[in-house]
Amino acid sequence: MLSILIEVEKETRNLFQLAVQRRRRLRAKMHSLVVAYTKEEGSDETTTNLIESLMGLLRIHVKRGVNLAVRDARSSDPYVVVKMGKQRLKTRMVKRDVNPEWNDDLTLSITNPNIPIKLTVYDHDTFTKDDKMGDAEFEVSSYIEALRKHTNLEEIQNGTVLSRLQPNSSNCLAEESLIYLKDDKILQDLVLRLGNVECGEVEIQLEWIHFPGSKTFSCQ
Repeated sequence: MLSILIEVEKETRNLFQLAVQRRRRLRAKMHSLVVAYTKEEGSDETTTNLIESLMGLLRIHVKRGVNLAVRDARSSDPYVVVKMGKQRLKTRMVKRDVNPEWNDDLTLSITNPNIPIKLTVYDHDTFTKDDKMGDAEFEVSSYIEALRKHTNLEEIQNGTVLSRLQPNSSNCLAEESLIYLKDDKILQDLVLRLGNVECGEVEIQLEWIHFPGSKTFSCQ
């Protein structure tokens, strides 16, 4: 019996140490992202203020493009650029494919959830300027609201739909968007219809990464 208790204590200590290490790595990642975000400002005070106001990180999983526009002879070499305020991130480029599978994760630091996020698809060109293949905007306010409302995930069954967003004239949704619980994470799936182009949609998924020490949400 004593040996079992010793093993349990040892395993508990190891799990605690792993949790502490993960927390430190996450804080370091948060700090590096904010520093990169504010490097043009050249002010430590600005960086500190942003860290204090940081709500968390938004991971955007850019899944795929569907029926994208042709910009080369018979196809396109598409990639996606995501912008929020001064933050700008992009996916890898997929050659000669108007139905590309990117499966890239882009991570934004969120201080103001009311700032819209713009997604633009480009066709990569070697010798000329990259051509635009459409764009779309989306907001995360409904997603943030669901995160704030549902903090005790242990009481929610896996797969439960927490909210539904319908496509309308004021958004770029191509179909109903679901906010749901999966594997103790609140996710949102979006299919965005591209504008300023003849055709094309982009499928993405949102996932929230909590910032250690942030008072915006209760820890999940």
